[in-house]
Amino acid sequence: MALPHLAEEWPDLGAARREVLQLAAAIARTEPVLLLVPQGETDETALPPGVRALPATYGDAWTRDTAPLVASEDGRPIALAFTFDGWGGRYLMEGDAEVAAQLARAHALPLRRSALVGEGGGVELDGAGTLLVTRDSWLRSPRANPPDEATVGAALAELLGVRRVLWGEGALRNDHTDGHVDTLVRFVRPGEVVVMEPGPEDPNAPMLLDLRRQLEGHQDAAGRRLEVHRIPSPGAVHDAEGALLPASYVNYYLANAQVLVPAYGVPADEAAQRALARLFPARRVTPIPARAILGGGGAVHCVTHQIPRLPGLTLPG
Repeated sequence: MALPHLAEEWPDLGAARREVLQLAAAIARTEPVLLLVPQGETDETALPPGVRALPATYGDAWTRDTAPLVASEDGRPIALAFTFDGWGGRYLMEGDAEVAAQLARAHALPLRRSALVGEGGGVELDGAGTLLVTRDSWLRSPRANPPDEATVGAALAELLGVRRVLWGEGALRNDHTDGHVDTLVRFVRPGEVVVMEPGPEDPNAPMLLDLRRQLEGHQDAAGRRLEVHRIPSPGAVHDAEGALLPASYVNYYLANAQVLVPAYGVPADEAAQRALARLFPARRVTPIPARAILGGGGAVHCVTHQIPRLPGLTLPG
């Protein structure tokens, strides 16, 4: 994770920092948390138990997009990263393009960087050979990738070691990420995905319904037709000026024994938590206030990036 620190990037920086630290404290109940902090801001006494600071140079706090994906290759851990260009050149901040390299060095990992321009929030893997992505974020966005599904799909499959790439269409309105898959659909387990069911007057209703139809026609790497589960959508969530925000409940973080779910202070919050509890019966559902994080453009999954426990992996400190 990373501590927000640029006031110009957050409508309420203080509230965003409090929500990020509350999320870090919740995750630390079941796994250690490494929190990037700006150089010079290293007072660990202010951090929750189980959260350690790593001084770093970075701009934004969206570690899902800037941190490397940690994988295993020939029995050895490796860091994988896309070429990061500030979400299509629109949000360029000092240090963000090198967060993956900084974290790879901190964990003593070799870094393999792909020529594909993109972010970690743009990929969703089932751990069994299947990858979910959207055309919106990989082919049609300002990112300088070939507008060719076969070429990009083959490059993603080679980098991530998957056998099948499933493409979807769609993006939440006002989504800064151009339709990152982690705001739209997630794997519950191999062969099963979860999407949002729009409620009355949901501004994203046509897109969400069409996305569900697309997924129902897909088969995974094992040849199984996807089982599509539905949870409520938060509906229209607005900022203080009335602008529509890209709120999503599928932007949860799956911890070792928990599901950390964004809560926006809207009527659908509790229904979404109950629905996710049914999908993850072995994990505790923990709601995390995320209205201030959402104001910056994302939610719980966007401000986290998991590191698997792998043989040979060195933890900083």
